[in-house]
Amino acid sequence: MFTGIIETLGTVEALEKEGGNLHITISADIGHELKIDQSVAHNGVCLTVVSLSNNSYTVTAIDETLAKTNLGDLKIGDKVNLERAMVLGARLDGHIVQGHVDQIAQCVAVEEKDGSWVFSFTYDSSLNNVTIEKGSITVDGVSLTVVDSKKDGFSVAIIPFTHEHTRFHSYAKGTKVNLEFDVIGKYVSRLMEIRN
Repeated sequence: MFTGIIETLGTVEALEKEGGNLHITISADIGHELKIDQSVAHNGVCLTVVSLSNNSYTVTAIDETLAKTNLGDLKIGDKVNLERAMVLGARLDGHIVQGHVDQIAQCVAVEEKDGSWVFSFTYDSSLNNVTIEKGSITVDGVSLTVVDSKKDGFSVAIIPFTHEHTRFHSYAKGTKVNLEFDVIGKYVSRLMEIRN
């Protein structure tokens, strides 16, 4: 489990295809603190550390993960939002995030608003995922509050700290992002489907 509060940005050092798998090597200032078999969220995708080397580590993404997330688009030198799993008993500063991406969205607008930014995204609504205004959404692993909710899209407001310390500073119109919808909302939506 994660909170959606990004600890740091990592940099992609190497990418190696092996069959349907992609081995991703990342350098990060938390690299020396990691252990093999530890879970780390990468742009909101929970992946397991499989090897370590100084401040770098490697994780493996399988075909299904690559098909449903933006990890297959990574290039050497790209920045990645990183968060280690939450510690039981610690403060939950964001919201409950599983690290299981539901689908990809696309940035359709970036608007600067007197020192902050509003980012708008669209997604395929046929997968039955929903947002609600003032509800939670995870964008590339970042826990955020929905500002403007629509059937196939939403907006979020980004403060300067988040803009500077996450991948948000690199987003532009057309950028693909990973979405994890609020787990409670997903259960409520599923229960409503079953009842009808």
